Amino acid sequence: MPRRHQRYQERPSRLDGAVVWTLDVPQGPGQPARSVLPDGCMDLIWTAGRLVVAGPDTHAFEVDPRDRGSCAAIRFGPGTAPVLLGVPAHELRDHRVDLAELWPRGAVAALTERIAGCADPAAALEEFALARSADTGPPDPLTSAVADGLRRGRSVASTAAEVGLGARQLHRRSLAAFGYGPKTLARILRLQRALALVRAGLPYADAACAAGCTDQAHLAREMRDLAGTTLGAYFSAGDPEANSDTPHPSGSSTTA
Repeated sequence: MPRRHQRYQERPSRLDGAVVWTLDVPQGPGQPARSVLPDGCMDLIWTAGRLVVAGPDTHAFEVDPRDRGSCAAIRFGPGTAPVLLGVPAHELRDHRVDLAELWPRGAVAALTERIAGCADPAAALEEFALARSADTGPPDPLTSAVADGLRRGRSVASTAAEVGLGARQLHRRSLAAFGYGPKTLARILRLQRALALVRAGLPYADAACAAGCTDQAHLAREMRDLAGTTLGAYFSAGDPEANSDTPHPSGSSTTA
């Protein structure tokens, strides 16, 4: 009998900047290990009847290869989840935490029961996030502008000047919103830009320069530091964005 592959699917959420995703990891031996690369995001994940918050990562997160079954999640853009959850991002950096450790157990139990009774847990998570956003309001517009500027490849200094924040203010707000300083977020978003360009067909050297690295060697160092692997090994193992059967969903060390 042929081995069933892991299957990952995602779609844009109705919540601004968020993505709804599902992952099915079949039962049985022989499933490959999964590595989640840092992307500046945080996730709320429904798995095995639990709600888990995936904090912002500063390095690749290795998923336990023994984990099997299906999960559904919503991935929040940089700076969004701390507002919705009421928890500073740096408190969750490089951690996976049960929502019941962050919120009153009664509220989590009610939400868990609601999602468990839903035929589409991913849609239920999205509805929860939309309702929660209506109550909490949008993220801090200044940190949203910071994330947007760094995503577009602007330097930390020019982004800080653009939003009118000094270095200390920018660092403090970034820790709360993103989980780490702006330099770390800039590195992570630059790496993600480079990987997207490679997927689009650019050679490594061209992708490195277009993403904002000084050269291919610079990109290779960032890949080792942030992803714990090489470009060749990452893409030869089956790039998750290019092949939905071999996923590495985000979910997200030193800080700048």
